Amino acid sequence: MYNRNPSITVPTSNMESWSGNQIDPVANLKSRKIYMQVGTSDTTVGPNVMSQLKAQLAKFADTASTTYITTQSAAHTFPTDFDGSGDNQCGSALSPYISNCNYDGAGAVLKWMYGELAARNSGSLSGEVIAFDQSSSFGASGMDSTGYLYVPAACKDGSTVCKLHVALHGCLQSHSQIQSKFIDNTGYNKWADTNNIIIAFPQAVVDYSIHTVWGGTMLPNPNACWDWVGWYGKNADQKGGVQMTAIVNQVNQIISGYHTSTGGNNVTA
Repeated sequence: MYNRNPSITVPTSNMESWSGNQIDPVANLKSRKIYMQVGTSDTTVGPNVMSQLKAQLAKFADTASTTYITTQSAAHTFPTDFDGSGDNQCGSALSPYISNCNYDGAGAVLKWMYGELAARNSGSLSGEVIAFDQSSSFGASGMDSTGYLYVPAACKDGSTVCKLHVALHGCLQSHSQIQSKFIDNTGYNKWADTNNIIIAFPQAVVDYSIHTVWGGTMLPNPNACWDWVGWYGKNADQKGGVQMTAIVNQVNQIISGYHTSTGGNNVTA
């Protein structure tokens, strides 16, 4: 954090030694689209940290499938190109951490992942936000009891093949903290509405209890962050991490639900 210059020696070594076991084979990254974005005025994480991530992934990924974007004068915030109700200024790292920075972050991500898209819906959306269960195997430590889906009208009856895209909120952006702003104000739903994409918005939860994280430090998780420091297990950065396993189960359940209700597999992830 704080725009420092972290060493990537250990995490790079971990990726190599864990490949095919604790994590999926790193060779998979050759066929994956990778999108990275950082604001030039971000002092919470910062360009130096992101540049190190870029260097780490360059060892494994295809440079043609990787993009790295710097958003001028943007602080630690989700960049958009429209004014959402209650959003903060682009140069300020304040709640809800969503800002009109004259850069369509959601559109850029979706286009990079899926290719050319139909124009977004900038008017009233056709679809609806649906709550889904995050309990039992569909939840985990540090996750709220409810997550949310945006389902475009074209995807409701199962007659249209729809993609499923998972969008994880940042720290201090959970539904319990900023209500539906991450769902409504980031712009994902505008693009999803006209491109047959269901957006899943899993939810982390505020947690004031003390946990032993990596390195032995004792920390709570009051900002409802996803587990990036080992709050909920030493393997949080591996495919056995409880939160990522829960999200995979959620995705499979969403796909299975559409398959069962329509008699055919009409959602692709």
